[in-house]
Amino acid sequence: MSSRARVIIMNSALGPLDYRVPEGMIVAPGTIVIAPLGPRQLIGVVWEADRMPSDAEVGDNRLRNLIAVVDAPPIPAPLRRLVEWTATYYLAPPAAVLRMALASTSALEGARTITEYRATGAVPPRMTPQRQQALDRIGERQGLIRELGLAAGVSDAVVRGLVKTGAIEPVDVDIDNPFARPDPNHHVPALSADQAAAAAALVAAVDTAAFAPTLLDGVTGSGKTEVYFEAIAEAIRQGRQTLVLLPEIALTQPFLTRFEARFGTAPVAWHSDLRQSQRRRAWRAIASGDALVTVGARSALFLPYANLGLIVVDEAHETSFKQEEGVHYHARDVAVMRGLFEACPVILASATPAIETRQQVALGRYAELKLPGRYGAAQLPTIEAIDLIAEPPDRGRWIAPRLVKAIDAARERGEQALLFLNRRGYAPLTLCRTCGHRFQCPNCTAWMVEHRLVRRLACHHCGHVEPVPEKCPECANEDTLVACGPGVERIADEVALLWPDARRAVVTSDTIWSPAKAAEFVARMEGGDIDIVIGTQLVTKGYHFPNLTVVGVIDADLGLGGGDLRAAERTFQQISQVAGRAGRSIKPGHVYIQTHSPQASVMQALVKGDADAFYAAETEARREADAPPFGRYAAIVVSSEDKNAADDIAREIKRSAPEVEGMYVYGPAPAPLAMLRGRHRYRLLVHARRALDVQEVIRGWLGALTWPPKVRVAVDVDPYSFL
Repeated sequence: MSSRARVIIMNSALGPLDYRVPEGMIVAPGTIVIAPLGPRQLIGVVWEADRMPSDAEVGDNRLRNLIAVVDAPPIPAPLRRLVEWTATYYLAPPAAVLRMALASTSALEGARTITEYRATGAVPPRMTPQRQQALDRIGERQGLIRELGLAAGVSDAVVRGLVKTGAIEPVDVDIDNPFARPDPNHHVPALSADQAAAAAALVAAVDTAAFAPTLLDGVTGSGKTEVYFEAIAEAIRQGRQTLVLLPEIALTQPFLTRFEARFGTAPVAWHSDLRQSQRRRAWRAIASGDALVTVGARSALFLPYANLGLIVVDEAHETSFKQEEGVHYHARDVAVMRGLFEACPVILASATPAIETRQQVALGRYAELKLPGRYGAAQLPTIEAIDLIAEPPDRGRWIAPRLVKAIDAARERGEQALLFLNRRGYAPLTLCRTCGHRFQCPNCTAWMVEHRLVRRLACHHCGHVEPVPEKCPECANEDTLVACGPGVERIADEVALLWPDARRAVVTSDTIWSPAKAAEFVARMEGGDIDIVIGTQLVTKGYHFPNLTVVGVIDADLGLGGGDLRAAERTFQQISQVAGRAGRSIKPGHVYIQTHSPQASVMQALVKGDADAFYAAETEARREADAPPFGRYAAIVVSSEDKNAADDIAREIKRSAPEVEGMYVYGPAPAPLAMLRGRHRYRLLVHARRALDVQEVIRGWLGALTWPPKVRVAVDVDPYSFL
């Protein structure tokens, strides 16, 4: 056993460091340790020295001793290989990637009980506005004092004060009790012939226990979930673990309900809304192999599964799988790589697969299974385009007359309707009709969005919030502020005017911020307590409401601007998905797309249901432009609170760009979102041929440069956002 160990410590600014292994301490690659760094003690992971070179060799006499070995399962070799690949491909520090694998620091502690707090229902003798807010928002939530304070938007002191009054009580929680084991034979569904054939192929892939990426391509309502559930059942029978990735936290609770109906118990959940004790329990069960099925957001991809036998990426086309902060990885692509390192099958399930995924199928790298029809008697909805130039809404309205009549007819039949607009709030812009002043975020180059329900102007980029003023701050005139354009709240107001007796629900990330809220919404829809839903992209994914028969897309052109190379594809996917919420049972569905460009290729493809023609044209356009997946992009974003400093470094990066055949560097130019959270931003775009190792070029290029600490340089490989 070597007397020295190479360790990746949880500090992204530093590379691997060598430490002395004290006599009697046993460490191997993957061992989680506590290591000294200056006066601090940090968590780290022992790594193979030949796979992670150190920046500087240090003699044995200068090494510091490791402090302790953490009582937790080691990081398995396949996950270590994934950390290396992710760090290399996305040009990220290994420590930043590894941090996602060690996402629960409490899981590394030895205590098995913890004290949490919950409301008792008692009313404190002295009720302040903050105390009232805390009790209202905490509701039935349970957690640590800090967690409750964050959830309620109050200080820890407010929560502690409520504890003293008896309005909140302490509860001892056993945080390591085992999870129930799913039963693969609990409720085996009757599958159609197409479903059964697809399920058999996926079960065979699980039995083979080898890397096998498969696209499960099925129209909305075709029963893709039931099909891949059979593969999960086979993995459970073999005692191997399954990971299911979902694009949104709001989808977690409906999925858990469906899973429990099939397997008799809920899977292990992993997402940002978990309490610390829940994260610890899940992490340790996953690392020990006791958690057989985990469902979660993209961060669940880096957990230390002991015996992974299957990975499922549901709604695999979703752009929310691309992380835009920290490590800029795409969970769909990293999931495929994890399947390679774990030697297990990967299922990419989607009704509208991304062009990148379709190209992998065309090259023969991915298998493809198709489900061309809806399950049972359900049929795909009819889709009509409403030309807003020929059939405009009434003045001051946003819902066209033909859509109004369709909703009238649905209500007469006792059916539900959905209005889709991918824009939160009441209005995207507020201005003064007297002087023209526009309300802009002080931290970002973005307009403040009015949220009329809470009487606030909010920036959707940095979170800055301010009250709606009584008068214009520029000219001081009163009653001159005008809301321009619609958001979902404005559409909800129009719905209230048109159908005053209709029961409405606004579904956005402002109203559905947790799995519990999503479950409440689903229960109300299924119970018939909602007549008309007005929602953003949250309602496009995964929901199954048998009585929802009419879908209206308020502004189908919204996503087509901005010069994004994926704009048409995203619009097609999004509208196809929201259209798929209609007519999912025996009642026929009808979809109305309001557009100013009914002859646009994407609108024609939607109306005709001709996905193949649309994707063929889009793919050929990408090929001609050498755009992904036929070429490669990487964005370099330079930011600083000092505009001149950011500009200078961006120009220096461009000047020092190497001349490489098949690689072009565009910019620098101010980013479309030129200021974000108080930092000025400049972008350069690298465009390279597919075969070029552009990461190696950028690594050498930027590695030779230096910039002041006040300037940040971030690289986004395979960017999805061009803001």
